[in-house]
Amino acid sequence: MNTRAFIAGCSGTELTLDEASFFKEADPWGFILFRRNVESPEQVRALCAALRDAVGRSDAPILIDQEGGRVQRLGPPHWPKYPSGRTYGRLHANDPLVQREIARLGARLIAHDLRSVGITVDCLPVLDVPSPGAHDVIGDRAYGPTPSQVAILGRAAAEGLLAGGVLPVVKHMPGHGRAGADSHLALPVVDASRDELERHDFAPFRMLTDMPLAMTAHVVYTALDPERPATTSPVVMQDIIRGHIGYDGLVMTDDLSMHALSGSFRDRTEAAFAAGCDMALHCNGNMEEMRAVAEAAPILGGEALRRANAALARITHDPEPLDPVDARSRLDSALAMIA
Repeated sequence: MNTRAFIAGCSGTELTLDEASFFKEADPWGFILFRRNVESPEQVRALCAALRDAVGRSDAPILIDQEGGRVQRLGPPHWPKYPSGRTYGRLHANDPLVQREIARLGARLIAHDLRSVGITVDCLPVLDVPSPGAHDVIGDRAYGPTPSQVAILGRAAAEGLLAGGVLPVVKHMPGHGRAGADSHLALPVVDASRDELERHDFAPFRMLTDMPLAMTAHVVYTALDPERPATTSPVVMQDIIRGHIGYDGLVMTDDLSMHALSGSFRDRTEAAFAAGCDMALHCNGNMEEMRAVAEAAPILGGEALRRANAALARITHDPEPLDPVDARSRLDSALAMIA
């Protein structure tokens, strides 16, 4: 097995010959799709099959960001719109059991949509807890304003995905909700004390340590490591994510092409693995950048391989039975109460 520890994107709605050749040679663990890769259910299904054919693994994970709200790669007219995380937190404010039921149902329906076209990993739930004055890049993607509400509804969403045979990815570990900048564009620097971070930002992640996959935050926490963002910080990876939070699942980077990070793509990739990440994520399909990431990514082995295999084992079961028409009706009825 020469699978490399990275996840790659592709440029369009079908694989080019160059991409197919590169993926066959580089053998990334998985792939991620974006709106540029989506045209119709039949086309997405064919693209997923082509990506798996390229690496010769029928279980190669295919990821997507299908949160609902502002972040939804599959959408109308072929797929329904889904609400933001915050919408679930506003349902029946005095009845958290209803919030939890509907959050799980929404994720279960998303899993049904994804599995039907071959997508097996959703970068959901968002476990970031927003703070007053923070950048709205998280905003209504968060389930609520408190660590407990975020954890409860985040777990419900993760359970809905798993029931439908789709792996959840908790993000952005160890917490992006306090960041004053969008890490797609700039490097956020958080000056909160470690005590504040532990009580507020890290708490939801400590409550979901049983989840199979996690994504890092490109955020500097000056109380922990003033020099490096979490993705490339050995201190944050070892002392906080593996230590204080106690997470033993597979940790992937957020997208290495985001402008929060600096240096060459080889440098970024090497720094992430040196810090302790298990998997590199590169999203934009740029061939030159992907080649640099592939050259720096190690062969998947050791603890990273164990975690990757453990994650895939979570979705070998048949999906939980679902009547999508009845389930959608129930979801729409619940959402209409706050329309």
